[in-house]
Amino acid sequence: MTSSPFHPGEIDAQQRWGNPELWTDARLHQLIWDRIPDQYHARIEAAPFFFLASSAPDGRCDCSFKGGGPGLIKVLAADRLAFPHFEPRVKGNGAYMSLGNILLNPHVSMLFVDFTDGARLRVNGRASIHEDALTTASFPPAECVIVVDVELVMPSCPSYVPHLIPAEPSCGGAK
Repeated sequence: MTSSPFHPGEIDAQQRWGNPELWTDARLHQLIWDRIPDQYHARIEAAPFFFLASSAPDGRCDCSFKGGGPGLIKVLAADRLAFPHFEPRVKGNGAYMSLGNILLNPHVSMLFVDFTDGARLRVNGRASIHEDALTTASFPPAECVIVVDVELVMPSCPSYVPHLIPAEPSCGGAK
């Protein structure tokens, strides 16, 4: 990273309630990246779900659960990944909140949580929606595919993440 990843509000919060000296240049390079390190690719592609945050241009936020089992996410490159949006008649509520937000504001955040070992990874970037047959063929029966150009990647410690045992899907593996 060439400049601080923190905006003025985050810096103010660090100074007011945290420890701004904690974020030395060495720590920034250790914990905040502009691409997904190789050792995380397989973990991301094996993730059965993630949480997607998006927002409208006026700041109204939305956070949604995106599930579908391992293979839901494809790491296209260290700085690019993709995931499908499935047709509502296949699975989903048909509100199109995430896609609607992305159409007007491409900034998204993805949160991956592994409840077996507590690992967490944040991936922030700019999303674009692709409807071409070549892209959607990688995710049948996708209505379209969201491609995220990665801008910031940050792991988090496993503190406070409960250990959970996966259950069988209750509605046919909702996507």
